[in-house]
Amino acid sequence: MPCLPGRIKEVPRNCFVPVNPSAFNASFRARAGYGNVLPVDHKPPTAAIGSAHRAHALPWDDTTNFDNADRGFIASLSPCVIKAADGRRVWDNDVYAFLDGDAPTSVHPSLWRQSILNAKQGLYVVVPGIYQVRGFDISNVTFVEGDTGIIVIDPLVSTEVAAAALDLYRTHRGADRPVVAVIYTHSHVDHFGGVLGVTSQADVDAGAVVVLAPEGFTAHAMQENVYAGPAMLRRATYMYGSLLARGPQEQVSCGLGQLPSTGEVAIIVPTIDIRETGETHTIDGVQIEFQMAPGTEAPAEMHFYFPRLRALCMGENATHNLHNLLTLRGALVRDPHAWAGYLTEAIDTFADCAEVVFASHHWPTWGRDNIVKFLSLQRDLYAYLHDQTVRLLNQGYTGVEIAEMFQMPTALDQAWHTRGYYGSVSHNVKAVYQRYMGWFDGNPGRLWPHPSEALAPRYVDAMGGIDRVVELA
Repeated sequence: MPCLPGRIKEVPRNCFVPVNPSAFNASFRARAGYGNVLPVDHKPPTAAIGSAHRAHALPWDDTTNFDNADRGFIASLSPCVIKAADGRRVWDNDVYAFLDGDAPTSVHPSLWRQSILNAKQGLYVVVPGIYQVRGFDISNVTFVEGDTGIIVIDPLVSTEVAAAALDLYRTHRGADRPVVAVIYTHSHVDHFGGVLGVTSQADVDAGAVVVLAPEGFTAHAMQENVYAGPAMLRRATYMYGSLLARGPQEQVSCGLGQLPSTGEVAIIVPTIDIRETGETHTIDGVQIEFQMAPGTEAPAEMHFYFPRLRALCMGENATHNLHNLLTLRGALVRDPHAWAGYLTEAIDTFADCAEVVFASHHWPTWGRDNIVKFLSLQRDLYAYLHDQTVRLLNQGYTGVEIAEMFQMPTALDQAWHTRGYYGSVSHNVKAVYQRYMGWFDGNPGRLWPHPSEALAPRYVDAMGGIDRVVELA
């Protein structure tokens, strides 16, 4: 994710802040609050939409995800509305109260199901010693209890929601534990932007708090949030539907979560760079074993295991949906071959000893056999997308052609956590093609195309003029 709508905090020199100075982004932030949405002229879904939404054969009797999403529930926030200091709403989970019962005709039943799961909010115990707050942002924040303090994993998008999550944790687990460390799993803003809600630059400078991240984190965060930040933010408004009202004919979910929060965004530069797989650190009595996973869901990303707690954190490389290989907001094309390889390594290294696997989106998976099955299908998902696209491009097919002929095997098509709520098979296939072959499809007629503004009148002329085009329309 890029730097998403929020208020930028003035922070000390050691903090890098993803600033987007363009007038567009200033205007967008002013309009992106939960109370300011674009008007929509609703029309009932057509018969074709209703028919398409009913044409599914999925394992509806499997309620495991609901059991796991509810497991370990401690308390929710009521009302789940979080505001900035100026009274502006930066998060409102209560607007998704319409997500109940059977899916309306306007929403695919599978997406409706995913949205209900995503909208569950509150504090949950993963295992004794590890607690997650879910439903306060598009991502999760995790609190790991050490001997005297807490380790915070991925402090959400913005300061206000991270602070509210920490407050909920402390309300139910005791207010006397200080934050002693922050871990960023990777270089996307929904995993670091709320850091000032859980600690301060002063505490980091004083050595009271350490900040850990994979090698290359700061450079990649800057490249994604500053270099192309304005363009990515503009595209993200369409990708996430953030200016739409929430409702069954508007915005229901992002698949990966409900929506990013819109508060204050900042970052504290890491004090410890994790550089090698197998590297271990002990923080406040908690041993952590790290696995590097660069070039996967983010250019700088890592997994890590807590031996004492028998818990494996997968960052964002194994979540309950098909992810993007090239996110529609724009980003570097991700490497599904490497992604699959790091998942295989995680299975080989940690699956025999882990009792739970969790990530910074969605809900955990418990039990060795379930962990192996979950991680293996996630691995197979990205490996199959890669291998079959490469096979077909070597036969001479273009990305667009491959996307139309691509079929997922039943084992991947029927698993809930491999479905395209966030990424899709179609645009992921095109991303693999782009990664290897670039934008040019080999047809000389498309080597130097006209831009849309120049091409449109040529099409109109070729079809016989404006009157003929209107008649055809």
